[in-house]
Amino acid sequence: MPVPPLYPINPNRDVPWNALPELPIAQELWRTADVLEQLGQAREALGRLHGRSVAIPNQGLLVNSISLQEAKASSAIENIFTTDDELYRAFSETTAEQVEGPAKEVLRYREALWSGYEYLKTEDSFSREYFVRMFREIKQVEEGIRPPFSPTIIRQGGSGFNAGKAIYTPPRGAGILEAKLDNLLAFVNDDQAYPLHPLLKMAIGHFQFEAIHPFRDGNGRTGRIFNIHYLVQKGLLDYPILYLSRYIVEHKDAYYGALAGVSQRGDWPAWLLYMLKAVEVTANLTFDKINRIIASRDAILEVVAAQKRLRRPDQLVQKIFTQPITRVKHLTEDRTYAENTARDYLNKLVELQVLEKQTIRGNHYYINRELYSILED
Repeated sequence: MPVPPLYPINPNRDVPWNALPELPIAQELWRTADVLEQLGQAREALGRLHGRSVAIPNQGLLVNSISLQEAKASSAIENIFTTDDELYRAFSETTAEQVEGPAKEVLRYREALWSGYEYLKTEDSFSREYFVRMFREIKQVEEGIRPPFSPTIIRQGGSGFNAGKAIYTPPRGAGILEAKLDNLLAFVNDDQAYPLHPLLKMAIGHFQFEAIHPFRDGNGRTGRIFNIHYLVQKGLLDYPILYLSRYIVEHKDAYYGALAGVSQRGDWPAWLLYMLKAVEVTANLTFDKINRIIASRDAILEVVAAQKRLRRPDQLVQKIFTQPITRVKHLTEDRTYAENTARDYLNKLVELQVLEKQTIRGNHYYINRELYSILED
């Protein structure tokens, strides 16, 4: 009698994969020498980032700048592009609702990243409600899990020979999506029943979420937000600051290829290696950016503190490093300075060549080019 495969694959790309195997996957699919070695390297890099971020007294240096770049990169994976100038100017507004175009989509992702982080502070585990909340915030819709018989098919993009061909058809049918989501949630939430390292669980859970494809649209961004939230909830990060989508957008073909490798060939080791490498590379990248931001902040603080007429120089410098573009209102909204004082101080920083001033349609923007260059590097 033939031995059943360790992981039954999806034999027909244009037929719903209702037989998507439940989690956990067989130990033989992840317990390889290569995967375990890469897991160790990812753990070390993430631990170093975690230790560095905890030691920073002003988390505003991280929560705005790093997460904004994560939002931009994750949106770019879905072919939603904006320039840094457009994005930072948009971010200097009060809410995403004051912004139009691709920058608005990016800011919605960032807002979902942080609202989900706050939401999970009050929850012991992930739930269907969590995924629906993230999806709704990203897409700004009221709908939830897609209808049971919606004809969802993922097709090859572009204009080449295979353009339009089915790549993958996710499960569908009454109660099927809900049942598969519940299995995924049990896997990621129950560490006693499923005692895997959180990095492995994140990678496995991300594939499973993408394979279930529970929403009409926005599944990729929702799944990538889940990656970061899961690492925070498991204590591997204190804040959702891992720049994970940077690696994915730079290795986009490999990302989709590794996803397809699991569904079409059962190649879990290649997928896990990809995701663990992404964690290692982006943890090191984020660690480096944090150090450069702090060094730049300290150097500028020394210059600003030497100007005796500028009161509370530490708060002033903290403000201009909270985001790449500062406006007068950012110094007045929490009553750090009165409006005239705030304007005078920002213009003084322009004279000192700490900031660069731009006026667009009557609005004054003060650009921290040092922070700007660190983030876009």
